[in-house]
Amino acid sequence: MAAEATTGTTTFDKSASSSSDSSLCAKDKSWSSWWTGTSFDMLRTLEKRILSYLKTPYRGSFVDVGHCVGEADKVWTLSLNTESPNVPLVLVHGLGAGVALWVMNLDALAKDRPVYAIDVLGFGRSSRPRFSSDPMVVEKQLVKSIEEWRREMNLKEIILLGHSMGGFIAASYALSYPDRLRHLILADPWGMPEKPKDFESNVRIRFWLKPIFAVSKMLNPLWPIRLAGPYGPSLVSRFRQDIVMKFSSVITDGMDISNYIHQCNSQNPTGEGAFHAMMQDFAWAKNPIINRIGEMKSTVPVTILYGSKSWLLHTSPPDTVKQLGENSFVSVKIIEGSGHHIYADDADAFNQMVNEACRAADRVQNEGKLTD
Repeated sequence: MAAEATTGTTTFDKSASSSSDSSLCAKDKSWSSWWTGTSFDMLRTLEKRILSYLKTPYRGSFVDVGHCVGEADKVWTLSLNTESPNVPLVLVHGLGAGVALWVMNLDALAKDRPVYAIDVLGFGRSSRPRFSSDPMVVEKQLVKSIEEWRREMNLKEIILLGHSMGGFIAASYALSYPDRLRHLILADPWGMPEKPKDFESNVRIRFWLKPIFAVSKMLNPLWPIRLAGPYGPSLVSRFRQDIVMKFSSVITDGMDISNYIHQCNSQNPTGEGAFHAMMQDFAWAKNPIINRIGEMKSTVPVTILYGSKSWLLHTSPPDTVKQLGENSFVSVKIIEGSGHHIYADDADAFNQMVNEACRAADRVQNEGKLTD
């Protein structure tokens, strides 16, 4: 049975883990937390309930990454199969998610290698510091938090996998720290292309919706979840039933997923605010990766996975990211029938493709040992 372990230099014991959760939201004891039903203890309980379906033992810990954004930021981390000598895989989730949503992937991915799943700073159980409002500064803060996390975990090289917003962060990390990456895996990545100049003229929006969209652009994307207060879980279950149903083959109680997503996003939304600072009309980034992709070191192999039914396949077509191939190895693969959440839509196909990319990284590592 998987469990939250407590040993190691970067972990907290169970009592400290609980108190650390509480301290992370100590400043949020307000009417808003009362209205939304915010509870780090409940978030912890729901995470553990979902992860109880894992067959692989895991270790949960807060990793102190120091002064990345706040005074002493901590990144919540799941660690699996850490004794394996193979190149470790690090999972970075997308907007509004958390480590528990990898529940259908962790067993398969950790079978032959160490796997680490982190709550991005500002999300899940990680610290929720106030980020800069400057999009490039925010991006550098998030990248720095991952690099400091890697240093604290004493990982020489990693395979970095990012989904959606996590893909944007992972790609930015690859630009800054290419020598730390054995392979970069972008799963339906957000923030790759520029917003088309003719987008507004080609998309017809009913006149009465335009003011709503204009106001929404000024707010954090997931504000309805917090506005709904105690009805937040029901809102998630009703309007994102598609996400909840993706886990139905594993999670017997679907409300666990709804409640988990609600708890992840009813906390102080500093990470969501960071995304808002980086985004342009939600679908695009203010500083898209494609404008900087030529700077990526050719030694970083890249695997990009898309869902055939994903909305990002239209805003970020494969032909755009294939421009990477001019300087380095790039493999673009499509998971048929999957939408944006490809890690859950067809977990078996996703896990297989990720493991193939990881095995390629292992071969490079073994070849390097033979030539040393």
